[in-house]
Amino acid sequence: MLTTTDTVTLTGPLDPAALRRAAAPLTVTVDAEARARVERGRSAFRALRQGDGGEERRIYGADTGFGALVGYAGRSDEADQCDNTLAHLGAGQGPDLPHDIVRAALLLRTRSLAQGYSGVSAEVVERLAAMFGTTFTPAVPRYGSVGASGDLVPLAYATQALRGRGHAHLDGRRLPAAEALAAAGLRPLVLDGRDALALVNGTSVTTAALALAHDTVRAAHRALTALTCLLADLLGCDPGFLDEDLLRAYGHPGAADAGARMRRTLAGTVPSGTRPLQEPYSIRCAPQLLGAAEDALRYVDGVVAADLGGVSDNPLFFPEGTEGERPGKVVHGGNFFGQPAAFAADLLANVTAQLGNLAERQLDLLVDPARNGGLPPMLATAPGLQHGLQGVQLATTAFVAEIRRCATPAGMQSLPTNLHNQDVVPFGTQAALRSHDMAELLALLCGSLALGLRQAVHVGARRPTAPRCGELLDALADAIPPVDPDRPLDADVRAAARLLVTYDLP
Repeated sequence: MLTTTDTVTLTGPLDPAALRRAAAPLTVTVDAEARARVERGRSAFRALRQGDGGEERRIYGADTGFGALVGYAGRSDEADQCDNTLAHLGAGQGPDLPHDIVRAALLLRTRSLAQGYSGVSAEVVERLAAMFGTTFTPAVPRYGSVGASGDLVPLAYATQALRGRGHAHLDGRRLPAAEALAAAGLRPLVLDGRDALALVNGTSVTTAALALAHDTVRAAHRALTALTCLLADLLGCDPGFLDEDLLRAYGHPGAADAGARMRRTLAGTVPSGTRPLQEPYSIRCAPQLLGAAEDALRYVDGVVAADLGGVSDNPLFFPEGTEGERPGKVVHGGNFFGQPAAFAADLLANVTAQLGNLAERQLDLLVDPARNGGLPPMLATAPGLQHGLQGVQLATTAFVAEIRRCATPAGMQSLPTNLHNQDVVPFGTQAALRSHDMAELLALLCGSLALGLRQAVHVGARRPTAPRCGELLDALADAIPPVDPDRPLDADVRAAARLLVTYDLP
């Protein structure tokens, strides 16, 4: 067992930082308040299931078939009903999802169940919480969810692994789940039908992938804002395109905020006086582009916050009811429907594509002697004998092409399924996972541009005249040696991308 120092509580909403931390072992606490909520919800489920006069009341998933087969009776034994819930969902395909998504999804699922509306047992929540103190990560295939009745297929694989079935990862090894549980010091989950359904009937995989992608794009947006300023300073651009009155007249709050951030970063810059009257759009229109991205990201902020603080499940149990009736009420509805995340992920994909395009165009400008102020082509120290950033620039073109290919909206491509029980579906899972892939490529594009800016000074660009730009360049120079002579630069691009995430950007 690994020791952990980080702690997450299950009372109140989570934040993206908590989801990031879930990738490594951490302590998840089920405090007295959370346990009391869960126990009230479980008591409500039991009371509502029994009904008045001792006659059992129909509750979806407790004693019924699932999905389109809800009109048929389920299995009478509770353990068998658990198997009935999960076995048919073992239909996923493809590579395992990244560990950070799976563990973040399970943290979200644990937090949702801990709100007390799902009718699960307190032991389920406590045993889920215990998993996070280890490196145990269920092996979950990428393909199989439509995000409509929650992420049924991927969450079923996660649940089965926690029961000791299927496979899981532990300390970097893929093992049979039962073996991984034993090695981690965890006991297999024991579930009834209600527990099993509550574990799979939510949008936790979709929300986790969206939140992690959004966090990465947010970091890339900050990085690209600072890198644009460094580019303008190295080239000696006049910062007039950031004029406060100009951007106020534009009318968009994101552009005004982006411009203010860039003015602070470029404070003290001295124009060279040799640049054209109007810079290329990749510089001159950067505050408008970055500002539009900021406005869009603020919408995604709201969706992510709502999903991290909400409850996705069906049915939900309200112990007190809305008018004080007891034991409360059970409500069958659609809080497992991932449409908000689907729309947000599609918007995030559009933002990612345009930010990636900006980074690639800025690097293209920087390596072109016709536009970079006379620096050598490809920023090579001895063109022909050396090739500088030529390979990196080729790779960025490939990254942008891949991002564009992936940017097709998923949230409007509904296909009916499940005997038309799921006659509209959001495809939020596809949208979110695709956005997560794109965000990783965007981070590499920012790292590539940062590498180019570091190399530009080595081959003759002026030192930054703005102090904050100089600090950023020095941080890059400390982390990455100049390209002289040529060497493979893949690790340097990744190092620059990591630095941009951790560096205290202006």
